Amino acid sequence: MKPEEDIKLPVPDKFAAGLRAPVIVSPMFLTSGPDLVSACCGKGLIGTFPALNQRTVEGFSDWLTMIEERRAAVGRAAVYGVNLIVHKTNPRLAADLEVVVKHKVPLVITSLGAVPDVVDAVHSYGGIIMHDVIRTRHAEKAVEAGVDGIVAVAAGAGGHAGLMSPFALVGEIRSFFDGIVALAGAISNGRDVAAARMMGADFAYMGTRFMATEEAMVSDAQKQMMVSSSAADVLYTKNISGVHANFLRPSVVAAGLDPDNLPDHQELDMRNEARAWKNVWSAGQGVGAIHDVRPAAELAEALVAEYREAMRQAARDPFLEDAS
Repeated sequence: MKPEEDIKLPVPDKFAAGLRAPVIVSPMFLTSGPDLVSACCGKGLIGTFPALNQRTVEGFSDWLTMIEERRAAVGRAAVYGVNLIVHKTNPRLAADLEVVVKHKVPLVITSLGAVPDVVDAVHSYGGIIMHDVIRTRHAEKAVEAGVDGIVAVAAGAGGHAGLMSPFALVGEIRSFFDGIVALAGAISNGRDVAAARMMGADFAYMGTRFMATEEAMVSDAQKQMMVSSSAADVLYTKNISGVHANFLRPSVVAAGLDPDNLPDHQELDMRNEARAWKNVWSAGQGVGAIHDVRPAAELAEALVAEYREAMRQAARDPFLEDAS
């Protein structure tokens, strides 16, 4: 496949245009911003960021304008997306949604609630909306709300994650949903992306690997901790923010906490999330595959090459030959 050709996926052409590999770079809290999103889109991956990574609604709108201008300058960039936290404790949801509609953001990914009104607002301008889930029951509710896609957040994913095997989660979702499915959970290279496709997902949903890039909005200390950590250093707990998530154990210790004896945390409150995640750093089990910090564009190029080679190798599998 030539670099300028578009990937053919069961999604609208306007969504697939400019894609070079079926990868959504996930919206990472306190990590993703215009630089990371623009670099990924420019190399043919879908870049996304949480609206709440910008402290104000006005600043959020400015970020969207910046990303749109950078994509236009590239000329053949992949689409971008925004994550909206649909939770009763998010005071900015209504205002941020107005900005999303104004800018006609191509992809919206909702978390912590699938609300028909949000779905309708995104559909009003022709946008695509996906919802992230950790359980099949949550996927069923999202489908009832009218979403176009599901992000299946399986075991080992960074941030808020579940415990289901990716095989089980994707398989159960596919039993009742034929829309867009993205798989998250320790996906670190192009071979992993190919595996996600073979399992029945349309996209791989990658976060942790892109935290160790030059454009990620985290400290050098956090990036270096990710380089030096492995899956054994990942702690799954709800006692940091009130919702189960994966964190780096060394960062918990550095914050003065005992990772084996964490105090109970109250229910999730988005008004306090930034404080909870500032010094205790999240990462998925794929952190062990990180060996360096590099530019996001360079990482994206490597992923495209790895994915295509993995698919070529799969096509040469000896079991595809008729032995009779």
